[in-house]
Amino acid sequence: MHKKQQDQSQIKWVSDFIWNIADDRLRDVYVRGKYRDVILPFTVLRRLDAVLESTKEAVLERKKFLDAHKVVEQDGALRMAAGQAFYNVSDFTLTKLKASAAGQRLRDDFIAYLDGFSPNVQEILSKFNFRNQIQKLVDSQVLGYLIDDFLDPKINLSPLPVKDADGRIRLPALDNHGMGTVFEELIRRFNEENNDQAGEHFTPRDVVQLMAKLLFLPVADRIESSTYSLYDGSCGTGGMLTVAEDALLELAEEYGKDVSIHLFGQEISDETYAICKADLLLKGEGEEAENIVGGADKSTLSADQFSSREFDFMISNPPYGKSWKTDLERMGGKKEFSDPRFIVNHGGDAEFKLITRSSDGQLMFLVNKLQKMKHNTPLGSRIALVHNGSALFTGDAGQGESNIRRWVLENDWLEAIIALPLNIFYNTGIATYIWVLANKKAEYRKGRVQLIDASKWFQPLRRNLGRKNCELSEADIKNILDLYLGEPQENENCKWFDIADFGYRKITVERPLRLKSQLKSESIESLRFASGDEALRAEIYKEYGEKLYTEFAKVKPLIDAWLKGEDENNDDDSDEEGEENKSARQIVPAKRRKKLLDGTTWGRDKGLVELALLAQKEIGQTVFDDHNEFRTRFDAVLKANGKKLGAAEKKMIYRAVSWRDETAPPVIAKRNKLKESDFFEQGYDGVYLEVVGKDRFIVEYEADSDLRDTEQVPLKEQGGIDAFFEREVLPFAQDSWIAMDKTQIGYEISFARYFYKPAKLRTLQEIRTDILELEQQSEGLLHKIVGAQ
Repeated sequence: MHKKQQDQSQIKWVSDFIWNIADDRLRDVYVRGKYRDVILPFTVLRRLDAVLESTKEAVLERKKFLDAHKVVEQDGALRMAAGQAFYNVSDFTLTKLKASAAGQRLRDDFIAYLDGFSPNVQEILSKFNFRNQIQKLVDSQVLGYLIDDFLDPKINLSPLPVKDADGRIRLPALDNHGMGTVFEELIRRFNEENNDQAGEHFTPRDVVQLMAKLLFLPVADRIESSTYSLYDGSCGTGGMLTVAEDALLELAEEYGKDVSIHLFGQEISDETYAICKADLLLKGEGEEAENIVGGADKSTLSADQFSSREFDFMISNPPYGKSWKTDLERMGGKKEFSDPRFIVNHGGDAEFKLITRSSDGQLMFLVNKLQKMKHNTPLGSRIALVHNGSALFTGDAGQGESNIRRWVLENDWLEAIIALPLNIFYNTGIATYIWVLANKKAEYRKGRVQLIDASKWFQPLRRNLGRKNCELSEADIKNILDLYLGEPQENENCKWFDIADFGYRKITVERPLRLKSQLKSESIESLRFASGDEALRAEIYKEYGEKLYTEFAKVKPLIDAWLKGEDENNDDDSDEEGEENKSARQIVPAKRRKKLLDGTTWGRDKGLVELALLAQKEIGQTVFDDHNEFRTRFDAVLKANGKKLGAAEKKMIYRAVSWRDETAPPVIAKRNKLKESDFFEQGYDGVYLEVVGKDRFIVEYEADSDLRDTEQVPLKEQGGIDAFFEREVLPFAQDSWIAMDKTQIGYEISFARYFYKPAKLRTLQEIRTDILELEQQSEGLLHKIVGAQ
């Protein structure tokens, strides 16, 4: 049998054996989805125990020596004695534990055994929450059986072969790579069992293999015999890192290069972090295991553990559609946010914000990676990660998501986006895309982005794994790579775009506010409640009247109790209706109550009523068709009576006594006189020239927020914003203008639109045939009905 086939056979046998242990021993103790809580850490323990067996006595001797000489820092010396990145200083091994008595004695000895492991293994066991399982295993009398099963002579988890009495190999050794493969196979099976959670921490192997090829193949001939770093900021169980590592090693070997690879990862989930670190230890990559950090307090966004590092290659499947509100609060909230990863200098803005909405932080993980790129090496950095469709278009111009796309595209870091088949992940059937980025793009890629639609390239699975019902075959991966690596071409599955094709300017189109005004008595009376919550204020005023102005301190507690829904009469015999009213009043929030209980607002509103009545007395109740004229008259009344009013208070009065009318002249916001020497050229910026006799004035109108609209103008628009405005806006709203100070640049990638294939229209002959057939059917039906009568 070929060695590779033999290895695969051995791995399958060991994996199946351990899998069957779970079924045999845990069926009536745990629900099926919880088997992993015992089997995964037990697998780790058995492998570590087997690896440490040959140096056990040397470690105990070294421990005894160090203690005798009162050496405090013993970790390095004990690792050296063990010849591994881990060790165990207890007197026990699993074999010795097998001989222990059952029950509490076995429990105590087993705990002592666990306590003897090195700190890195202790952390793994802690993140697995394994110690909390021990009493349950003891109470159900399963612990001893589990130890027996993992020591079964039918399997070998040791790196040394098992020989018979004649020295012949009975069971082959299981090297580090083989043990890692066994562990990953168990992880895969458990993930598939827990379909609802599988995709959260585990990316299908076919997708990872494609991503690794997209990372490395474009620079395969530039890989040197050197050291490279590989980083995943949401590393889950570490599958992406290890697959990518294997792919780079295989590629280097193919090109005759000797490379050294250092893995780095961060993971917030305790269990998946433990799995990742354990997997590396089991593969003999103790040094790399030290570069994996994680736990509930180690979020990549709010607690970046690699803030000062840069990496050659980065790969990831970040959480999408998942809130990062807790991280945002830890980072000071949007007002106090100051993390320099997400606030950059770009496009003339020294504080260009790359902060997404708190409901979905997937693009924040992209930014984190881009901030860790190497810029001073020949290869630079290459990145491959998975996003869902919202990363392509969510967020308006000027918002975080759009800003991130703009930052990425205008820096020319995006090489390609590949659309994957639907239902290729375990826990979601939505559209997903691989983004490939690099800061040292090939010459032919500069200034351009390649889009590949691989959504129809897949082979169905014989059995669904959660939502996953298909996979990428080797032929599918080859099709994608042929398009990605081949000569630039366009077809139904591949399109190329200039960066500017994705960009647009969002312009705000304003129209003037047009008002008529009249000092009607009922309009003036409404000013009594101008500070807001008109209905509540009206009810309070009806109850307390003038006391609100003369004895507010006295009535304030009564109003407060009423707003809280409290019964100021303390009547224990409240009827049901009263209880309902109480419940309704309790919904008044504290912030609104605070304003309603502010006596100055009541006094201010009363003053507005009095000033409006004064103006009514002098101006009367004439309807002003021109609001500008009304303002002039109103200001004259104030001046004549020595009254002063702030802009906000004036606005309250104007709002109360005016209404919109499209036939009225525009309301003037500013008017400035021009000098004779001043040059003026009419544009679309809302500044107009007004000539009165020999005088020229610059006039700006007040915008009507109800008529405000926005338009998206492509960056490649022929003639720019003005041409678009003349063609698309002015013919329908001649009094409109562009609020230039509100113009924002945005980017979106409408992937589906670029690859949209309209349904083929049927010919007239086909339609005519269908109509004639329907007519014949209806005539036959009518004949049956009439004939039946």
